[in-house]
Amino acid sequence: MRTALTIAGSDSGGGAGIQADLKTFAAHELHGVCAVTAVTAQNTLGVTAVESVTPLVVAAQIDAVLRDFDVRAIKTGMLATRDIVAVVCDRLEAHPGLPLVVDPVLVSTSGQALLDEEAVSLVRTRLLPRAAVVTPNRYEAEVLTGLRITTPQEAAVASARLREMGAAAVVLTGGDDDGPDAIDRLDNAGRLSELRGTRLQSRATHGTGCTFSAAVAAQLARGARLDDAVAGAKRYVEEAIRHASPLGQGPGPLNHFWRK
Repeated sequence: MRTALTIAGSDSGGGAGIQADLKTFAAHELHGVCAVTAVTAQNTLGVTAVESVTPLVVAAQIDAVLRDFDVRAIKTGMLATRDIVAVVCDRLEAHPGLPLVVDPVLVSTSGQALLDEEAVSLVRTRLLPRAAVVTPNRYEAEVLTGLRITTPQEAAVASARLREMGAAAVVLTGGDDDGPDAIDRLDNAGRLSELRGTRLQSRATHGTGCTFSAAVAAQLARGARLDDAVAGAKRYVEEAIRHASPLGQGPGPLNHFWRK
């Protein structure tokens, strides 16, 4: 059994963050290990409290699992503070051969800021250059690039800007956009492609970004090519939404084990 590492925050509601990542890894028959960056008090209605883990403890978690397990891929999610981003980048520099999926978690669905501006700056300058692929939604891509994205042409320009910052590939996810199709736009070293899926009418959408990036990391850990990993992750998330049961009073979690 192969192993994948997630570096992200904890979601007490179990729908996003570390919990979603580990369930996604398990669904792909991987052993999941983790480094918790923050503890959040949240449910399907929103986030009510956030407490960051000290950078020293984040670093110790990363060191502990990488020292012992044969990790094949890494993903980052919520990193919370500039100091945590810095220590994560420091640790990743010691493992340049491992594919890294960066999910630039900037704000919760309910509007709670999850990354401060100094940390965003460090993501641009240190984390993106290490990424095999970065998976922002439209809002996150606008914050990272400073560009407004309203058309496919503007999306392509933003993706190119993110690659100029150092990311080898970009998936601009389209789950938050309007229209009958959910369109993810992949820019793999300048090769552009669209991944179309039906926009499902469901309130089981909490943790879709975390789950998508974790699924990409899981497929890379299993040896898939990037294009295939992205396409497989999109199919996995679609079915996880389609097979989800209503949980909670707001946007609920996906069914990560829909294959069972």
